[in-house]
Formats: sequence, C-alpha cells, structure tokens
Amino acid sequence: MSGPDASPGAGGAASNAGAGGAAGSLDPSGGAPIPGGAGHHADGVPDPGEAGGIPRPVPGEAEPSHPPFDALRGLRDAGLAALVSLGLFVPLVALRTDVGPNSSLFLRTRWAEVILLAVLVFVGHFALRVTLDGRARNPARLFLRAAGFASAAVFLGSAMRVAASDGLAEALRQPAALLLAGRVPLTLWFVLLALTVVLFALALSRHRAPRAVRVARPGGLRPSHILAPLFLGVAVVLPFIPGIGRYELDLAVLVLTYVMLGWGLNIVVGLAGLLDLGYVAFYAVGAYSYALLSQHFGLNFWICLPLAGIMAAFWGVLLGFPVLRLRGDYLAIVTLAFGEIIRVLLLNWVSLTGGPNGISGIARPTLFGLQFNAGGGPGSFAEFFGLEPSPIHRVIFLYYLILALALLTNWVTLRLRRQPLGRAWEALREDEVAARALGIDITVTKLTAFALGAMFGGFAGAFFATRQAFISPESFTFIESAIILAIVVLGGLGSQLGVAIAALVMIGGFEVFRGLEEWRMLVFGAAMVVIMVWRPRGLVSTRTPTVTLSGRKGRAISGDLVAEGHG
Repeated sequence: MSGPDASPGAGGAASNAGAGGAAGSLDPSGGAPIPGGAGHHADGVPDPGEAGGIPRPVPGEAEPSHPPFDALRGLRDAGLAALVSLGLFVPLVALRTDVGPNSSLFLRTRWAEVILLAVLVFVGHFALRVTLDGRARNPARLFLRAAGFASAAVFLGSAMRVAASDGLAEALRQPAALLLAGRVPLTLWFVLLALTVVLFALALSRHRAPRAVRVARPGGLRPSHILAPLFLGVAVVLPFIPGIGRYELDLAVLVLTYVMLGWGLNIVVGLAGLLDLGYVAFYAVGAYSYALLSQHFGLNFWICLPLAGIMAAFWGVLLGFPVLRLRGDYLAIVTLAFGEIIRVLLLNWVSLTGGPNGISGIARPTLFGLQFNAGGGPGSFAEFFGLEPSPIHRVIFLYYLILALALLTNWVTLRLRRQPLGRAWEALREDEVAARALGIDITVTKLTAFALGAMFGGFAGAFFATRQAFISPESFTFIESAIILAIVVLGGLGSQLGVAIAALVMIGGFEVFRGLEEWRMLVFGAAMVVIMVWRPRGLVSTRTPTVTLSGRKGRAISGDLVAEGHG
C-alpha cells in the first residue's frame, strides 16, 4: 500500500532503527518508540536483553535521585523484628531443662541471653537497613558503616557468651573492659573482619547499577577461571600441606562427598529444572547395593562401585516414569514420598537390610590388591612401598578416591551440558511446553536426568558405605536431602563452581562454629541468612549459554533471566 498514510510509518521506523536508540526502541506491538529503550545494531538484531525496551542509562544524563533514609521507619521495623524474635527465643532459649544434683530435672531460665539476642536482632536489622540506604555511594563510607555495625554485632555476641556463664551485669562490663585494655582475643578480630567484609560486599552489591545481562569481554577472565584451578590445586596437595592432620582430612572427605552429591542433584534440579526432594534415596540405594554385593557375593569395591551406580540409576528411572506429567510442587511431593518409601523399606526389610541395626563389617577398598592395614604386614600398602605403617594412609587414599569420583562427576556433567542432551535439559528447565513444541522428547529428557543424577548419588553412597564400614537407615533421612538441595540452591542452580563453594561453606563452616557449642546453629543460620540476602540467586548466579547464535564466547547471562525449577 502506497500513499501519504504509509510513508511516515515506514520512514519513522527506518529512522528509529538507524538512530541507534537515541529516541527509544520500537514497540513490537504498535511500532511506537519506547522511551529509554535500547536500539538495534546495524543488522537489526538487538543485544540479549535489549529487546522489549529495557531502559538503558543515557551518557550525560543525571542518575535518578534516591529517597532519603527514613530513620524512624527503620527503627520501627527493627523493633518489630526484635519483638518477633523475642517471641521465638522465649520457648527456645529462655527455658531449658537441666539435671540436678539428685538426678532430677529442673527448669532453668536464661532471660539474659534472650534479651541480648533480641537486641542483636534489633541492631542487625537496623544495620541492614542503613547499609542498604540508597544515598551511600561512596565505597569508603560504606566500609566505615560496615565496620561500625560489625563491631557492634561482635560486642553484643561477646556479651551474650559472657552472660551465659557470668550473668547480665558481667556481660555488660567484661567485653568493654577487654576493649579498653586492648586485650581483645585474636578470634574476635577475625570474626570482626569477616563480618565487616560481608556487610561491605552486601552494600556494594546493592548499590551496583542493575543490568539485565552481564556480558564479559570475549577472551576475558571470569572469577571462575581463577577460582576453579585454585581450588583444584589446593585439593590435590591438601594432604601434604603442613598442619593438615587426621581431623582436617576427614572433614575434607565429608565436604567432597557432599560436593559430589550436590553435583549429582544439580543435574536434576539445576539443569533440568526438576525439583527433587528425595535424592537421599539414591544415596541409600548405592550404599546398600555395595554392602549387600560385597558381603553376599564377595565382590571387591571396584566391581561393586559401577554396579551400585547402575542400581541407583535403575531406581531413578523407576521414579521418573510416575512423575513424567508432574511439575513444580506436585513433583516435589512425589519425590519426597519416594525418599521416605526407600527409608521405610530399609527399616522394615530386616532379613535383607538388617533393619534398624544396619549392616556392619563392610569391606574396605584396596589399591590394586594392597590392603591399608594399621599394623602393616604382608600384602599391605606400607609393606609394598617400604613405609612405616600408619592409619593416615587409608584416610589419604579415601580422600583421593572421593576427589577422583567428584572430578569424574564434574567432567561428565560439563561434557553433557555441551551435548544435545544437555541443551534439551536446559530447554526443559526454561519451558516444558516450548521444549515439547520444538520436538524435544520430554520423556527421554526427564528419564536421563533422573537416571544420571541417581547414578552419581549411587557412587557417593557406595563410597560412604566403604568409608564408614557400617550403614543404617538413620544415615539416609530427609534432612540429608534438604542439606544437598540447600547446597545446590545456595551455590546457584546450574553452577558447578557454586555448588562446590556452597558445600565447603555449609559442611566446613558448620564445623568451624563447633566451638560455640549450643549457639552454633544460631550463628550458622544467621550466616546463611546473610548470604541469601547478599546473593539471593546463589553464590554464582550467572549462566554461560552452551550455544550462541553469534558463535562468540565469553557471554555470561544473569541468573535473573533463567527460569529455575519450572520443568
């Protein structure tokens, strides 16, 4: 159609596209320019996230002013938070049953601790509000604020510990006296520094300009390019670092076990978007498969390990068939029930699993037939290599064994992500209906995700059984599934490095706070809240696409644009 009615619209569209977004981008529905929208390139293709009129800052344009901080509102919100915490701490902290001299129970009250906890909540809540104040743009001012609030929190925490043993009056006097005398313990300085860094990072992350897409320079280094080799190098040489003993190695083995479990669950939840609350069932299947095969058939560890993974994968397929048409909360409920069914089955099938008594005397792994005996002897590892017999040899061998299994899990996952199967998982996570419309076989995609995730869980279970030499149903409760899922969510769904860091923080960090005794759960929970406020979409929230239309590498997409758990 030609004429005066058609030419202005066509000319306007052409001029708008060629202006590079100076006047705004085109509205896809009506062709009208969207104020503040980013324009297209010369080839007419917008950058990721620029279509749809996402506002972009214009050079030279003043930034929007932030409203002033409302101190009264901040104090009111902090007071409400303190009142709520007071209501929770009264039954949980204030009242405690103790054993008297004549072995009778009596009720002991701890009102000082409750008051100090409520004050700590008040100060922490108000500090968070002030730290997130939109007016503060100066990093030095942010750091000074973070240091001040961290000092107040550490002071109140010290007072709380003193009040638990010496009373409220001593709690208010002793920390101040130590501070004035300059005799503050070194541990408190480390806690103060760590809390300052956390608050400062929290403030900086909140004051960065929002960006829909974070694009790295092609060929540039990301933090993962540095952290991943660094962590790998430390893990390889950890047993030989001076000062590393039996306790540290046992803790490292435990952390690596949860890293492997987290990477296995990350296939199901992070890549395929299938919320699985019963992952501990595959962990249990792998452990019991190894124990039963080694005891009843006399098979060694290296033969039972793949069989345990195959058995767990088989149960993963059995779980996948009933939930093919489920998604979201309904899928989570069914997987939760599956985990409980496996636990109850192990508990009641006494003739096979031993019931609540479990299975003991599980065979230990060997290195090419060499036994790891504490006393040495013929055929032992120490005797073959001419070493002095030591129990630490078996611990080091188990450490490198779980490290190799975890690295195998990571390598297979990364390779599969770049294959058509991995891209099908990600398409399923983003939108199942769209994936089905594109011709993706949803049945095969879901079953492979369940099977591969379960297989790695079975490998970890077999390692757990051979390490402990004893298993029972109490080791495979729902809390294990919750911990593994929390590791995946805290690290960032779909992120391998994030899951490893989250496992180190959750499992290793819990041991760091062991010296706080009964208060460590409270401190650990507060640390988890701070981390989730700081990084609500996980420690590593960016995603690198497995395939791009331009073929260029180095683009990292923000986690805000990634659907999670909707497959």
